Amino acid sequence: MSEFHAEWLIPKWPVPAGVHAVCTTRVGGVSKSPYDSLNVADHLGDDPTHVAANRAIFQQAIGARPVFLKQVHGTRVLTVNATTPNACEADACMTNEPGIACTVMVADCLPVLLCSSKGDGVAAIHAGWMGLAGQGGVGILEETYKAFCALGRMDKAQVATEIIAWLGPCIGPQVFEVEDNVRLAFITQHEEANQMFRLQPNGKWLCNLSGLARQRLAKLGITQVHGNDGSDQWCTLTQPSRFFSFRSEPVSGRIAVGIWMDR
Repeated sequence: MSEFHAEWLIPKWPVPAGVHAVCTTRVGGVSKSPYDSLNVADHLGDDPTHVAANRAIFQQAIGARPVFLKQVHGTRVLTVNATTPNACEADACMTNEPGIACTVMVADCLPVLLCSSKGDGVAAIHAGWMGLAGQGGVGILEETYKAFCALGRMDKAQVATEIIAWLGPCIGPQVFEVEDNVRLAFITQHEEANQMFRLQPNGKWLCNLSGLARQRLAKLGITQVHGNDGSDQWCTLTQPSRFFSFRSEPVSGRIAVGIWMDR
């Protein structure tokens, strides 16, 4: 495996040997402004040859084949393998095959990585507020958990304690301003979610996206959660030189967050 760019994030979490993960930043690629420079998304108007080159940089660095999704802020989970093409419509992917990197692209939304404590299954999740809230209290985290259990043929009563999660950078709770419909999408199913919203003088709410994810993971029994704690260092909007942010730059790129197992 090649060395990662010095500015990329390497998750600090107790995963088994043979499991690897990385979160890119906006540096280290070839794209020009406003996509500068490591944009991996091919649907935003960037030069396709630059996107292809950036994806090749990412693939060479990780030493595995990344699978890129067509993300739609939904709750579909895809099991990927060596023959899975890019651009399948889903907002999470998982695998038990070595050499395949489950990958999501983000620019303010929350990336979530999952790994089994045995190191025999991994998953990557794109969790914007819509996918996180879902319908009827079942969102992308709940759907991925259900699918992850089936992937490893694990008993749901025991599997939660065997899953390790990592939350990557997203728009932070000090700046993520939303309308009341967003708050209602969460609290109508989980009243405790109200703790993750703070009313502003203008009648809008500040939303703690990573905090909402931690609540939903805890409800599933997943307590080994690492990474984004809502502090400023994880905020994509307030660090424009490091991260892409859709809210601050309506035309911008996407970072890649991937997880894979050794061959």
